[in-house]
Amino acid sequence: MSSQVSVSVADFSVAVAATGKLLVDRVSFAIAPGEVLGVIGDSGAGKTVLAKALAGWLGRDLAALGGTLRVGESSIAAPQLASMARGQRTRIGFVGGDPSSALNPTLTVGKQLMERLRAARPGIGRAEGRRRIVQLLSDVRIPSPEARLEEYPFQFSGGMLQRVMIVDALLGDPDFLVADNITQPLDVTVGAQILRLVRRVAREHRTAILYLTSSPAIARDVADRLLVLDQGAVVEEGESHALLGDPAHAATRRLIAQQPGLWRNVEARPVHSHEGVMPSMAVLDVAQTYHHQRRAVKAVRQATFDVFPGENFAIVGESGCGKSTLTRILAWLEIPEKGDIELFGQSLSFLPKKQLVKLRQQFQLLLQDPFNSLPPRMTIGRMIAEPLLIHQRLGKAQLRERVLAAMAEVGLDPALHDHLALNLNGAQRQRIAIARALILSPKLIILDETLSSLDPGEQQKLLELFDRLQKKHGLTYIFISHDLAMVRRSCDRIAVMYLGEMVEVTDNQTLFSNPGHPYTRALLSAVSTLEDNPFAASEYLLEGEPPSPIDVPQGCAFRTRCPRAMEICASVSPTLDRREGAAGYTACHLNRRPPAVESPLTRGLA
Repeated sequence: MSSQVSVSVADFSVAVAATGKLLVDRVSFAIAPGEVLGVIGDSGAGKTVLAKALAGWLGRDLAALGGTLRVGESSIAAPQLASMARGQRTRIGFVGGDPSSALNPTLTVGKQLMERLRAARPGIGRAEGRRRIVQLLSDVRIPSPEARLEEYPFQFSGGMLQRVMIVDALLGDPDFLVADNITQPLDVTVGAQILRLVRRVAREHRTAILYLTSSPAIARDVADRLLVLDQGAVVEEGESHALLGDPAHAATRRLIAQQPGLWRNVEARPVHSHEGVMPSMAVLDVAQTYHHQRRAVKAVRQATFDVFPGENFAIVGESGCGKSTLTRILAWLEIPEKGDIELFGQSLSFLPKKQLVKLRQQFQLLLQDPFNSLPPRMTIGRMIAEPLLIHQRLGKAQLRERVLAAMAEVGLDPALHDHLALNLNGAQRQRIAIARALILSPKLIILDETLSSLDPGEQQKLLELFDRLQKKHGLTYIFISHDLAMVRRSCDRIAVMYLGEMVEVTDNQTLFSNPGHPYTRALLSAVSTLEDNPFAASEYLLEGEPPSPIDVPQGCAFRTRCPRAMEICASVSPTLDRREGAAGYTACHLNRRPPAVESPLTRGLA
């Protein structure tokens, strides 16, 4: 595929159909073949509306009022984009930020890609189509593409699914590719690979790409030029590095100020001694294996750590490392095949069912997706009240009083009590989930990528809310996240997970300034930041995917990707031991202690 087509948009406007309120206000730009144009802006600035309008995917409640899109010699008036037949006169590809909901879970990935290819190119034969799909899967660095065609979406990690969606967009040979916030739900290493892939697609296929994101750092990494969108209008534009280095508009300066720091102007988290303190949660040598079609998937191979009262503990790692499985075990939604969890000194494995139900009031789980984790036909007040209805018997007036108090505490308008959540944004929906978790006065809250779908501004507001709630109620948080900037700002200690096991556990300052494991350094090198990153991507950044949890390498599981692997790594799996000369624990032969020192794996790690 090779495109030499330029793209231009002139006076593009989109409004709410019922009220006429402008969401995109006379936006104009041009993109040359092989160029990536970035669009940055706050939540609500109009980025996603603009992206969907250009792809012809506007909902019925929105209307493209005016303007034109020109792709090469084809010019389409904005109102006609929604009814434009795909492949007619022009080719437009679209990649969104939620790959998990874009594919049919009941069909193989290969079958779905073949259907879409034949819809774009009806005359293509099956054999030629298969070769085309395999080549594109290979282009986006999906290993063993022939075999993966026969797999279902649930067998792909989030990063793999996002690559599949890029292939889906490329099947129609697009001259214009719209990518809307496609790395926000991904971990940092996969996100960095996707950004490089976007640039490679632009360069090699000469495709004009519009990349929309709320992160100035990501935009700088991927885009040649930038537009700044504020309240639907373009307020600033220019070359990426120059614009972000010397912003002229207040909206641009605000976006830059919201970008979390990792090494400069970071408030140090205190390092506490937990000697003699009983953990809120002790995770003791936990493991979990799934058996599927005679294959053993080792999702969690070994996890041991303690979480202490009042602290923020983070678990980070790439997609597919076992974080989601471990989250379900921590919330006791799954019982591990090996090991145990002690909650406030009580073993969950041996707790009678009635006592477990009672104990569940003291720990809550907040999920990632604020749109699919809340029942759509239940009022907001009823959603928040549900835990009380299950665990406590209260009168109607008392129940309403408790719910309204919880809503006020998390910043929800009490007038929403009897409304559905249909028209609320992601941040408001997460406040509902937080109120629902708080209603039972828990002591520990597990946050499973709770903030990953929100832009930096909304993240900051919710993190400040979590801080206030923690000080008021003495809460303990466990953050499961791929967002290292959020972890840097919020967490006291951090566990790094790779292929089902902990490879490093240490305090915040040590992890970001002096990490002990090569994998941790690779994660840090992949972070998109406006700062000078001390961990250069050219030296540390990883390529490809981790090994399969079905076929874990002998010895150190990281050795197949490690730039410093030694002979011992091929045969001996390192244990998680104290680092010599630095804080924390690492599972790396480079940081071995003398054999006489006892391994901490017999107990949780302080």
